[in-house]
Amino acid sequence: MADVVSVAEPIVGPRPRNASTFLVDCEVVALRNIRTILRNWQMILGVVLQPLMFVLLFSYVFGEALGGDRYREFLIGGIMTQTVAFNAGFTALGLATDIKSGMVDRFRALPMSRLAFVVGRSVSDITVNVVGLIVMSLAGLAIGWRIDTSFGEALTGYAIALLFGFALSWVGAVVGLVAGSAEAAQSLLLTVLFPLTFISSAFIPAATLPGPLRAVANWNPVTAVAQSLRECFGNPVTVNPLLPNSVTWASENPQLYSLVSICVLLVVTVPLASWALRRV
Repeated sequence: MADVVSVAEPIVGPRPRNASTFLVDCEVVALRNIRTILRNWQMILGVVLQPLMFVLLFSYVFGEALGGDRYREFLIGGIMTQTVAFNAGFTALGLATDIKSGMVDRFRALPMSRLAFVVGRSVSDITVNVVGLIVMSLAGLAIGWRIDTSFGEALTGYAIALLFGFALSWVGAVVGLVAGSAEAAQSLLLTVLFPLTFISSAFIPAATLPGPLRAVANWNPVTAVAQSLRECFGNPVTVNPLLPNSVTWASENPQLYSLVSICVLLVVTVPLASWALRRV
């Protein structure tokens, strides 16, 4: 009888830790975050209205003073770069809120990878960036922006933007994990992102900035990503063709420099996020 019972009862052991279970954990967390966004209409409005507001505001408030139609074509690549950068706030605020509400403790009590909690959050924010890029593209088409390159080149531009947003979401993850609250996370992240996006060629050519700021802007990853998008879309890389551009290795190889910057950000922030999660 004992032999029958031992055969009938399943042997329950620890959940295996491998690449397959890690991907399942990431999928579960990512789908949970996407459902949270879909159930929160305020967040949906932020995802849709914020990029639309930036496109219309900069196009019509500053557009005529800075170059009209040429500036609008120049602007879209910078606005896309700024938007995917600012969307890192979804990761920071989401993680800070989950820590405060005890959701992180609940996930850590489960037999799942701890890093999957952060990876799933970053992956779900790719969905946010995809929606933002679609909204900006439609708004850009409405104001006269066009893609004058092949489908493959345009797809490369969108891929670079999404990869850059994914890398910056890990910056947001580190901020969200070390901040004591959602308010502190938002304040700290904006302190990082505002100089990063505005001391660049996202909105104006880097050559128009004064000396020290120009040097920072020339090597700013935001400048490289914005220029990569403009080249991939066939848009002007400067507002005034007569204005000399700053020539650096980064400006001559914007796509390569963008990918190098993305890799460096991930190499630095992924271990930091893992360390910060262990300390929560």
